[in-house]
Amino acid sequence: MLRKRCVIYPKDIQIITGRSERYCHALIKKIKIFYGKDDHQFITQEEFSDFSGIPIEQVAQYII
Repeated sequence: MLRKRCVIYPKDIQIITGRSERYCHALIKKIKIFYGKDDHQFITQEEFSDFSGIPIEQVAQYII
């Protein structure tokens, strides 16, 4: 059974959006602030999908 990650990293966002790595790091910070998360906590694919408006099905296609 192939397992996929539930968390999303700046490199994933870079691949999905085509934006720079620096922009993606800043976006992760914005998402953490939006959801009230601490710096050490992760962002899930669902949270990124909800925040960005990109359907989860499309986000999941880019995550191995």
